[in-house]
Amino acid sequence: MDGNVLFALALTLFAGLATGIGSLLALVTKRTNTKFLSLALGFSAGVMIYVSMIEIFVKAKDALVNELGSSQGYWLTVIGFFSGIFLIALIDKLLPKSTNPHEVKGVEDMDKQPSNDEHSKLMRMGLFTALAIGIHNFPEGIATFVSALQDPNLGIAIAIAVAIHNVPEGIAVAVPIYYATGDRKKAFKWSFLSGLAEPVGAVFAFLILMPFLNDIMFGMIFAGVAGIMVFISLDELLPAAQRYDEAHLSIYGVVGGMAVMALSLLLIA
Repeated sequence: MDGNVLFALALTLFAGLATGIGSLLALVTKRTNTKFLSLALGFSAGVMIYVSMIEIFVKAKDALVNELGSSQGYWLTVIGFFSGIFLIALIDKLLPKSTNPHEVKGVEDMDKQPSNDEHSKLMRMGLFTALAIGIHNFPEGIATFVSALQDPNLGIAIAIAVAIHNVPEGIAVAVPIYYATGDRKKAFKWSFLSGLAEPVGAVFAFLILMPFLNDIMFGMIFAGVAGIMVFISLDELLPAAQRYDEAHLSIYGVVGGMAVMALSLLLIA
């Protein structure tokens, strides 16, 4: 297997398994570091928004324009961008609201003691949240893999941003399962497994998409990736960062993420 493919798969695995980090934080710490999470989620959003609009969208447009001409290429880039937004929005729409993987939870929720009749409901909620995260992370895995395959430096930035945003998702799975069962290992296991959908998405991209990956398909996928990243940032990361009650820090994080991404692109240009 090509070294670039292995690297892209490894990055996607790293990003996906960050849900395990979230569950560990929930299981071994006493309080949620809301300032850090708010700043980190804002940073992740800044990286994703900047790299999507400045780098990924432009690369998609260049690839399609070179193949199809200025007008048709630009139109397909815009269509691909909004198709990515529509895809991830549809996934979010189809997920039950009661198992929304982006509902903010804190480590303090571990101290809650449910009544006996709540145990089964909480366990079911935790398992469905894990499933919801898995479904949601699948296209993110494709996005991370394709980005890393095209540009390893870009892939690293996206993988780190996705990993940061997976940490609270790990908490969202671990909290209800833990205080439904009292079993830390079970809570960690389901949180950890939910992140595996990310590398599964990468494997899907490798096995199904790569044989057909010409410049036109690459441009369309990359445009869709840009749309997915922007939607995740605006619909998930920024609202989650602000729900941790550190609104100013989240915005500082956004600006910091954009600045770091801009600097890194300048240094490797």
